[in-house]
Amino acid sequence: MTENTPTITNIALVGGGELCKEILEKTTSVYEQEGVYAPILAVADPDPDSPGIKLADELGLLTFRNCRQLYDRRYSIHLIIMLTPEEEIFEEVLRTRPPRIRLLSYNVFKIFWKAIGLEERKLRERTEEMETILNGIQDFILVITPDMEIIECNEAFLTKMRYTREDVIGKKCYGVYHKIDHPCEGGLIDCPLKEVVRNKRQIRKIQTRLMADGEKRYYEVNIYPIWEKDGKIQKFIHISRDITEHRKKEEEITHRLEQMVADRTRQVKETHEKLLHQDKMSSLGKLSASVVHEINNPIAGILNLIMLMQRIIEEDTLGQNEVDQFQKYLGLMETETRRTSRIVSNLLAFSRQSKMEPKHVNLNRLIEQTIFINSNLLKIDGVKVVTNLGPDLPDLMGSEDQLQQVFMNLVSNATEAMEAAGGGNLTVETSHILKEDNLQINFKDTGSGIPPENISKLFEPFFTTKKKGKGVGLGLSVAYGIVQEHGGSIYVKSKVGQGTTFQVKLPLKSASARHVK
Repeated sequence: MTENTPTITNIALVGGGELCKEILEKTTSVYEQEGVYAPILAVADPDPDSPGIKLADELGLLTFRNCRQLYDRRYSIHLIIMLTPEEEIFEEVLRTRPPRIRLLSYNVFKIFWKAIGLEERKLRERTEEMETILNGIQDFILVITPDMEIIECNEAFLTKMRYTREDVIGKKCYGVYHKIDHPCEGGLIDCPLKEVVRNKRQIRKIQTRLMADGEKRYYEVNIYPIWEKDGKIQKFIHISRDITEHRKKEEEITHRLEQMVADRTRQVKETHEKLLHQDKMSSLGKLSASVVHEINNPIAGILNLIMLMQRIIEEDTLGQNEVDQFQKYLGLMETETRRTSRIVSNLLAFSRQSKMEPKHVNLNRLIEQTIFINSNLLKIDGVKVVTNLGPDLPDLMGSEDQLQQVFMNLVSNATEAMEAAGGGNLTVETSHILKEDNLQINFKDTGSGIPPENISKLFEPFFTTKKKGKGVGLGLSVAYGIVQEHGGSIYVKSKVGQGTTFQVKLPLKSASARHVK
C-alpha cells in the first residue's frame, strides 16, 4: 500500500432505531474525512420494520436479523458501532466478535454523536448568521465555480438585478450577466475570472452590465479566488458594487468642467485676439511713424539736391565748379538713397516675407566674406579685426543670405559702438561645441558698452540707442528672428566702458532644415 492510498474502514451498525436512521440520513452511507474512507455497509436488527432497517434496505445496504452474521469474512467488516443501549447485546457482541473486528459501545458513540450534533448546530447557526449578514450587504455577492456556474448569491443581487434564485443558481455567469450562451472571450466583454486565473491573484475592474429590462449599468467588480491545497482554484467569490449613479455624477462633473474649460478657452482666445489686434495696431502706428520719419529725411535731402541742381541748370552757368558740385551732390544722393534702401530692406526682413531655403553653409568662409565686404567701413572707422576661426568646422544647414545679414548687422553695430572712441578692436571667434552639437560665433568689441537697463530691450522692434538718422531699431530684431528660425540662440554680455560680446549659437541642422526632406 502506497503512502497516498486511502485507508478503508468498513462499518456495520447494530440497532435499527431512530438513531440509526438519523446516522444514515446524515452520512448517506459513505463519508470521507482526511483521506480515510469509512463506508457503512450493513445494519443488524431483529425487527425488520425498524426505521433504520427500512432505510438501509432503500439505500441498498446489507441488513441482518442477527448481529453474528456481521462476522462473516465475506463482508470485511472492520468496526461495529452499537446503536442500542441494551447491555446484553453489547456483552454478546463483545464476547463473540472476532479479534479483527473492533467495537464501539453505545455510550461512547453517544458522546461523540452529541459532540458532533453540538458542532453541527453551531455551524448551522453560524451559517444562518453569515447568510443574514450577506443578505444585509448591499454589494452583490456570488459564489462561482471554475466552470463559471453560480452556486450561491445574496438577496441584494437578486433584488437589484430583478432575478429569482431559480434564474441564477445553477446557471452560467455569462448567461446571467450578459445574456449570452458562450463564455466571454475578450473583445467588448472581458472575463474577469479568466484574468484571475492568468494572474493568480485577486483583481478589481469596472464593468458594464445589461439589466433584465435592457438598462445599462456600471459596476465595480472584485474577484477573490479560493484555492485548494493542490494550487487549483476551488471557487471564485465575486463581489460587485453598483456605481452607476456615482459614474453619472462623475460624467456630469467632467462635462461641466469640460464646458467651463471650453468657455474659458474661448474667452481667453477672444481676449488674446483682441490684444493681438491692439498690439498689431499699436506696432503698425509706431512702425508707420518711424518709417515716415526715417524715409522722409533722406528723401527730403535728395529732393533739395535735385531742386538745387535744376536751378543751376536753369541759370545756364555750368562750368567745372558746377560739375564738381554736381558730383558731390550725386554722391550725397547715392548715400541717402542707399540709407533709404537699408531701411526698406530691414522692414521687409522684419515682416518675414522671404522663405528660408536651407543649404550647406561654410561658417568660416561666410565670416571672412562678411568682414571683407565691411573692410572699407572698418578701415575708415579705425577698427582692427582679429579672427580666431576654429579649424575644420562642419557645415551647418541654413540660409547663407540670412546668416550673412545677421553677421553684417553685428559687425555694423560693433563698428558704430567703437566709432565715437576713434576705433578699437573687433574679435571674431568660431568654434564647434561638441557637447551641444552646435557652432558658436562670438563678436567681441572694445566699444563703449551697453547700459544694463538696455540689455533686455536690445532685440525689441524699434528700440535703438543710435543717433537720429542712423536706423529705426530693426537690425537686431531681424537678426534675432533669423537666428531663432535657424533653431539657434543669441546672447549679449556687456560692461559700460569695456565693450560688448554678442554670442550666437547655431545647431548644425537648423529647425527649418529639419522639416526639409
